[in-house]
Amino acid sequence: MKRSIGLLSLVTLSGLFGCSSSKTYVKKGEIDKTINQQAESSRYIEALGIGAADSTLTNTTQRRATSRDAAIVQAQYEMLSYVKGVQLEGGITVEKAMETDSKLESYLKQVIKGAEIVKNEWTNDDGCVVTLRLDKKKLSDAGLKLKS
Repeated sequence: MKRSIGLLSLVTLSGLFGCSSSKTYVKKGEIDKTINQQAESSRYIEALGIGAADSTLTNTTQRRATSRDAAIVQAQYEMLSYVKGVQLEGGITVEKAMETDSKLESYLKQVIKGAEIVKNEWTNDDGCVVTLRLDKKKLSDAGLKLKS
């Protein structure tokens, strides 16, 4: 009994301090008509992906799983697009740096695939909105000096 209460407290605390800063985009089962998102903060880059459920599936779990997978892929694409446009200290973009360094391209794709999933939200029709977060430190670990 004590063990389950401790686990419940841990889950509650992680909800309060882990993902709580992420904005909610689904209200009453519907996606907001206007989504204002801040892609970059002082420490993180965030990306949003929206995925639709496979309408041929009748099982709710399968519908949610497919929409979540689609939303993750979309969020990764959005994040990579954003990162490619980031200005480096030398005056070039990450995309230009990737053209001359194939190891950098591989590293960035790997880092983005490993970005933290901060929030999953499902709609009434089992669509999914996923928020991904990438610590900028992982970019600096690749030798990228971001322009401030």
